[in-house]
Amino acid sequence: MLDDRKLDVLRAIVQDYVATQEPVGSKALVERHHLAVSPATIRNDMATLEEEGYIAQPHTSAGRVPTDKGYRLFVDRLSAVKPLSPPERKAIETFLGGAVDLDDVVRRTVRLLAQLTRQVAVVQYPSLSRSAVRHVELVPLSDTRIVLVLIVDSGRVEQRVVELPGPLSPDAVHELRTNINACVGGRRLPEAATLIAELPDAASPDLRPALTAVVAVILETLVERAEEKVVLAGTANLSRSAIDFPGTIHPVLEALEEQVVLLHLLGEITDPTRLSVRIGAENPHEGLHATSVVTAAYVAHDTPLAALGILGPMRMDYPGTMGAVAAVARYLGRILADG
Repeated sequence: MLDDRKLDVLRAIVQDYVATQEPVGSKALVERHHLAVSPATIRNDMATLEEEGYIAQPHTSAGRVPTDKGYRLFVDRLSAVKPLSPPERKAIETFLGGAVDLDDVVRRTVRLLAQLTRQVAVVQYPSLSRSAVRHVELVPLSDTRIVLVLIVDSGRVEQRVVELPGPLSPDAVHELRTNINACVGGRRLPEAATLIAELPDAASPDLRPALTAVVAVILETLVERAEEKVVLAGTANLSRSAIDFPGTIHPVLEALEEQVVLLHLLGEITDPTRLSVRIGAENPHEGLHATSVVTAAYVAHDTPLAALGILGPMRMDYPGTMGAVAAVARYLGRILADG
C-alpha cells in the first residue's frame, strides 16, 4: 500500500501527463504542485512508484508516465467525479428532450456523449428483456394480413407483418387486440412471453387459428436478440494524438467494427448504480488493451434498461469523463421514463 504522499505524487503525475501529453519529471511536479516536500523526496517517491509498477520511463528522458496499474489506482482513489456545470446540464436536458422517438433519443445521446468527452461513445438500445409491454396494436392491411406493433415502456417499437391462415373481419381483429392486451399489458416481456403462449388454448375455435399466427410472431419478437443493438459516434476522436497508440491504431478500429465486441465493451449490468472503468489489459478484447472504457447503466422506473459508455486512450480525464457518462445515463433514463 502506498502512503498518502506517494498517492499525491502519482495523482500529480497522472494529471500532468493527461494535460500535457509529455512524460513528467520531478522538477515539473515541484513547479506545478504544492506537495510540501523537497525535490529529493519527490524523486525518491517516484523511484518507489516505478519499482512498484505504477509509473514507467518511456525512454531515456527524466520523465515518467503512468502505467495501467497507476491509472487503476488513480481511478480507485478518486474522491469524486467532476460534476457538470449548470450550462452543460441544461444543454443535455434541452438536446435530449427535443428527440421525437426512441431512435432519435439514442442517436442524440451517442452524439452528445462523444462531444462532451471527446472520446468514442457507445450506446446500447433498451433491452427488450428488461422492458414491459405498453400496448400491442393490430393494423389490418387486408383481410388476411395485419401489421403487429409491439410498444414497450422504454419507448421501443417493434413491427412485424403477420400472414393470417384465413380472412379475418374487423370485429375479429378488434377482439384479438383486446384479448392480447388484456393478457400481456403492463407485463415484463419474459413474463409476457409465457402468458401469451397459453392464450390460443383459451380462445374460441373461430379465433384460434388467427390468434395462433399472431402469438407466434409476438413470441419471435420477444425472444429474438433484437436488444443487442448498439450505436457508435466519435471514432475520429481517437486520432487526436499518436502518443496514445504507439505503433498503430488499427487494432482499436478493427475492434470497434465488431458488434459483439461493442456489446462486451458495455458488459453486463450487475450494479445499475455504479460506474465501471476498465483500463488497458482489463478490457477483454486484445485490440483494446491500449484503451480505457467507462460505462454506466441507464435506468427507467427503477429498472436498468441497457448501458452506455465511452472508449478512449488510457491518458484521459477520468474525473470529467466519469462525470459526463454518469450524467448522460441519468438524463437518458429520465427521458425514457417520462416518455
